[in-house]
Amino acid sequence: MKFECPFCKQHLTAGPEASGQVVRCPSCDKKIQIPVIAPEPGQETAPAPTQTTLTKRRVERKAWKETDPTNPHLFKGIGIGVGILVVWYALLFPFNPPAGTPLADYSTLQFLASLFYRHFVVSALNTFFFAWAISIIVLKYRKIRHQKAALLLDVLPVHLGKEIDPGNVGLFIDHVYQLPVKLRDSLMVNRIRKGLELYEIRHDAGEVREMMAAQSEIDSARIGTSYTLLRAFLWAIPLMGFIGTVVGLSQAIGGMNFANVEDITKIVKAINNVTSGLGTAFDATLLGLVLAMTLNFPLNSLAKQEDDTLNSIDAFCNEVLLPRLKESTGTQTGAPAGSGEEVAALITEALEQFLAELNALTVRMNEYAGNLDSRMAELQKNVTTEFVTNTAAMRAEVQGWLKESMDQIVKFQQTLGSTVSAKHDELRAQAEMSIKESTAQATRYLSALEAGITSLNKVLKELGEKQVVIQQTKKKRWFGRD
Repeated sequence: MKFECPFCKQHLTAGPEASGQVVRCPSCDKKIQIPVIAPEPGQETAPAPTQTTLTKRRVERKAWKETDPTNPHLFKGIGIGVGILVVWYALLFPFNPPAGTPLADYSTLQFLASLFYRHFVVSALNTFFFAWAISIIVLKYRKIRHQKAALLLDVLPVHLGKEIDPGNVGLFIDHVYQLPVKLRDSLMVNRIRKGLELYEIRHDAGEVREMMAAQSEIDSARIGTSYTLLRAFLWAIPLMGFIGTVVGLSQAIGGMNFANVEDITKIVKAINNVTSGLGTAFDATLLGLVLAMTLNFPLNSLAKQEDDTLNSIDAFCNEVLLPRLKESTGTQTGAPAGSGEEVAALITEALEQFLAELNALTVRMNEYAGNLDSRMAELQKNVTTEFVTNTAAMRAEVQGWLKESMDQIVKFQQTLGSTVSAKHDELRAQAEMSIKESTAQATRYLSALEAGITSLNKVLKELGEKQVVIQQTKKKRWFGRD
């Protein structure tokens, strides 16, 4: 059955088994009653929307971020579990029996408090596991309610078309994007949106069918893995109870003392201590088994509801979406199906559309060519103006540079001339001084030479006037011989 919410006018759908029930609208969250009588078959159908309607109903497709549809937030579950643990132990604390109170004197609340306060570490850890698991179940149940609420949406309304073909699939996608924001992020809406968008691109119902099957397997695996932590708690809680039992048994057996067997009173007291210790030890196992059994029922019930929801989504896709997708026309040889008139009409329509697009393209090309000519002329004008401006600036800059260079050359010549003149006078003075010194030295040398020659002539003259006698003497020989 397909109907509208009387408050928000949201299109909804429901099965015949829900006829007459009062439910909450998934869009506005107000209570509405599902119609008792299903609409007539002729009232469901409506003429397919025209091309004008399709154009008007186009909306902006803004994709939404998909959140995890089955796994609750980790830290939120831990926080809720810790809160339940603290509140529970605070409620039981006033009923905790004092030490030494006989078990037969316990009231019901005292016995319940003793179960949680004996073996405090093991019991508190078991209680925390149980509270954490319950918080996960509650959060998952809220997600399942969200998925069930999305099943009430009329995702594929019949008034948009009895069949979904490449011509009107965009309208169905637009309808999906117009659904309430809080219900878009659901398994069914996301799967249908993906299937419609794939069909819009590929125009092949077979590929959509394969994608739907693959997505169903992915969702099923995701739901199965979401129960891993819960099953771990279901296994750990009774195991912790057994550990508490073993610890209690070891303490009870260690407390046995039969050293004085003659005193019957002491023996009876020791046996009483052992039996009470054994009872306390088995209380840990009792608590673990009760918590595990209590957790098992809502866990399996939740898993069944989630599987049923997933099966309902699979059934909707297989029974509603896929049969309405129009298969691609064509025979085995690849020739188009239908009569020759239909083929001719299709070809004519395609040619008309092609010619219209070609004319529009020609107009745009002409406009672009006109704009290009004006832009080129303007660009050439700008380039010429900029070239003239830059050339004048460069000419002025070069002239200034040449003038500056000539001034520097003239200054260099003047500096060089003054430097050369000063150096020439200095060199001439040094040369004159050197010549004078050389002349004086030569004069002194010649004077000394003249004096030496005069002295030599005088000596030679005196030697010419004197006679020189040379006398030979006898030589003495060895041993006095002549």
